Amino acid sequence: MSDLLNVDYGVGGVTTHFRSRKLDDDLHSETMILNMGPSHPATHGTVRLVTELSGEIVIDADVEVGYLHRGFEKMCETVTYNQVMPYTDRLNYVSPIINNVGWCLTIEKLLGIEVPKRCQYVRVIMSEISRVSDHLTCLGASAMELGAFTVMLYMMQAREYLWELIEDVTGARLTISWGRIGGLKDDLTLEFADKAKKAFKGVREHLANCDRLLTRNRLFMDRMCDVAMISAEDAIDYGLTGPLLRASGVNYDVRKQFPYSSYQDFDFEIPLGTKGDNYDRFLVRFQEMEQSMRICEQALDNLPEGPINVEDPHIRLVPKDEVYTSIDGMINHFEFVIRGVEPPEGDVYFPVEGGNGELGFYTVSDGSGRPYKVHVRAPSFIHMGAMRKMLLGANVADIIPTFGMINMIGGECDR
Repeated sequence: MSDLLNVDYGVGGVTTHFRSRKLDDDLHSETMILNMGPSHPATHGTVRLVTELSGEIVIDADVEVGYLHRGFEKMCETVTYNQVMPYTDRLNYVSPIINNVGWCLTIEKLLGIEVPKRCQYVRVIMSEISRVSDHLTCLGASAMELGAFTVMLYMMQAREYLWELIEDVTGARLTISWGRIGGLKDDLTLEFADKAKKAFKGVREHLANCDRLLTRNRLFMDRMCDVAMISAEDAIDYGLTGPLLRASGVNYDVRKQFPYSSYQDFDFEIPLGTKGDNYDRFLVRFQEMEQSMRICEQALDNLPEGPINVEDPHIRLVPKDEVYTSIDGMINHFEFVIRGVEPPEGDVYFPVEGGNGELGFYTVSDGSGRPYKVHVRAPSFIHMGAMRKMLLGANVADIIPTFGMINMIGGECDR
């Protein structure tokens, strides 16, 4: 038998050349190639993992993320700046409000404007609710994949409380297109504060149940502790951000390092891990949900009065009653719809703290109503680059929990 055996695995017209190797150990004579995804239930239909195994130990892995092709960046370059909003929804579609806010802040920086204080607070409130929804989805699905089905049900019910809040304000639950350059589509409802208080109470009750069921559960800890560890140095080298970076002990959060939308007004902590393993990633996300609710409560208690949009008709649509009752309003309306926002020539990058880490938009303007160039720094795309290192030396059974703690969202890997 030769030391190297050539094996071709073709999926969807893509062929990966892998070679199984002869081993010199007592248990196994050669390695085995195991293909997981893109049709595996846990890989979202958008990721393929070709793993090389010695028994049940992963000794090599090829991580392919190129199974989703929508052309997000090029689509953004064919429409006006506000028409990009539905596309941002579909990056991380579990927390789309943060995507909307990130895009709005990028173009507002290009325009050199700042939205009213009330708008900033409302953006923070809705973004943090969206962040909690994102973490609930991640942790609930990951718990289910480890057999903790009850925890998943608790977390999905908690998420439902928050999605009802989001639906009350935006009119939608998932792809909401609620952001507007220079402001927002809608303000909070009159009953929002009371409903949010009740929703947060329900979320905290369910999280307490999950904490008792899972956090110190011996089986769960055995499956998560010391698995897929990434040191702080390696995490920085791979460009990790968000919960993955903070689980490795690196205190970096865009909301603290580069405050936007008045985040400097709020008192909140940044949970950190120590080992950078799957258990730390779980705990960081779990603790971040409480911090996000703290931010929302502070913002609601100190919510400023005033408008939620700038008053410039070249940046936002004029109210409908002005369109119907004044010639200036009608002219401004038609000019804005046809030409859109027209930022000055230049380029800009703006980061926000997304559910999975730093979400940044780089945009180039040529002075017209459409972006000349758009690039998104989507955290999931960056994080998948570190998955091979996380898997080396792990068991086959560790692959799905590790993938779950990375929390890859297919829309962010679209290239």
